[in-house]
Amino acid sequence: MNDSDLIRFDWAIKRMLRDKANFGILEGFFTVLLGRKITITECLESESNQQTIADKFNRVDMMVKDEFGEIFIVEVQLSRDLYFMQRILFGTSKVITEHIKLGDSYKNVKKVYSINILYFDLGRGKDYLYHGTTTFRGVFQNDVLDIVKRERDFIDSEDVVRRVGGNIFPEYYLIRVNQFNEVATTPIEEWIDFLKQGQIKRDTQTPGLQEAREKLRVARMNENERQEYYAHLDALATQNDTIENYKSEGRKEGLAEGERQKALEIAKNMKSLGLPTETIIQVTGLSKEEIDNM
Repeated sequence: MNDSDLIRFDWAIKRMLRDKANFGILEGFFTVLLGRKITITECLESESNQQTIADKFNRVDMMVKDEFGEIFIVEVQLSRDLYFMQRILFGTSKVITEHIKLGDSYKNVKKVYSINILYFDLGRGKDYLYHGTTTFRGVFQNDVLDIVKRERDFIDSEDVVRRVGGNIFPEYYLIRVNQFNEVATTPIEEWIDFLKQGQIKRDTQTPGLQEAREKLRVARMNENERQEYYAHLDALATQNDTIENYKSEGRKEGLAEGERQKALEIAKNMKSLGLPTETIIQVTGLSKEEIDNM
């Protein structure tokens, strides 16, 4: 099978991977990323039910169980958004409040892992995988606050505290897909290579990818599904072209503004030396009025 026959992950996670029959693919991804065996217990209802290209949300929430029997909520987001960091904060907060019943004890608040697959540039950094969580650090001693025994008992067993650090605050993974330019040799690299290029090694042993190679095939779609999928690809191409055009125009404007600022600085220096206005105009290209107003 040619890799071009594989369905893009951003489409599959919204339309196909919420199906229990395909849970094994995401279970493999979560297992590799979180570093422990993960089993999906259910796909939770969320804004990912919206099915149009113009959806405001593109989020899938899964209730999962790890190999130790602990239950967590894993949230996956794929989006291009101006206020992305605010968006993921809102997303995790919404997951927590959606899945605790009114009047329930706060003990029932679930740990949330927010996995964010970014098909766009976000911030500056050399890495393609970032992980962050909430810690409390001493203002004066610079130590990290640990949970005392009595408070640990309220959270759960010592074993749970050991595994999740006693920290029920959300943890965030940012996968900067476009930043990945490595030869995939480890399981997480193979997964990110698939996220970026849609490529899966034919002899892969990475959890989830063997099943993805078999199930995420365009040939398995019916005619209506293929038409919707190709419309999605066309919409993505148009969106990416539009964004690149804006970037290009922005770079041109930035360059022009930079050149102008440099010309103004040169003009100020020349004027301070008492050089004639005509000479300054010839050197900098500025107008007489601009130079007179300095």
